[in-house]
Amino acid sequence: MSEESGIDVYRRRFLSGTAKAAAGMAVAPGVFLHEVAHGKPADQAVTSDVRWGMLIDSGKCADGCNDCVTACNTENGLTGHGRPATDAQWIRKVKLKDKQTGYTQTLPMLCQHCEHPPCVDVCPTGASFKRPDGIVLVDKHICIGCRYCMLACPYKARSFIHEDLQDQMPYAPRGKGTVESCTFCVHRVDSDRTPACVEACTAENHNAMVFGDMNDPDSEISRQLKQYNSRQIRPDLQLNTGVRYRGI
Repeated sequence: MSEESGIDVYRRRFLSGTAKAAAGMAVAPGVFLHEVAHGKPADQAVTSDVRWGMLIDSGKCADGCNDCVTACNTENGLTGHGRPATDAQWIRKVKLKDKQTGYTQTLPMLCQHCEHPPCVDVCPTGASFKRPDGIVLVDKHICIGCRYCMLACPYKARSFIHEDLQDQMPYAPRGKGTVESCTFCVHRVDSDRTPACVEACTAENHNAMVFGDMNDPDSEISRQLKQYNSRQIRPDLQLNTGVRYRGI
């Protein structure tokens, strides 16, 4: 057998196993995850003319405030089980401390929606993908739960679903045995609404989070990125993240 034909045989076996694994996923009855993942109606195509992004001001992010986390969990139907190591977390608060001065600050950590996402690069089935508008998602129908993407993500932004799920949100379907992460509330974005975390932060008058089109020079996020210094987490990786931070 030639090397090329051997690879073809392996690929066929792998894809066959993928199909079987996907068929066994526990997803919400009647929900077609692929359709939800790609969002926009057929007459409103997602294009690269838009690059959705988020700017987070750590100076306005209060220690002990979890409004963004609570809003995300409520919006997307995430329920904790008292096991932080395995509970799904689409957004979490992390604490940074300067070892020399002792200065501490907190900030939300979520999927960074990279222009060059490592999770997409390592996914063997194509379940991890990036839309033309920059939103990184997971197609639960073809996710086999290998968790390569979790290992590849430098931000630890992905979670694996261990438990059986009930009372899922039809616009945010999930599946036991699959990987998931922040979607920028894609169902809201595709309806010209703001992600739940940003809405909650604004409602409490913290105003630590700004969401918008980074390609639009007149958008609020573009104006602030131009006016104030901001940075990416791990800029050395050259991922061109869609989430930027001020004050770190």
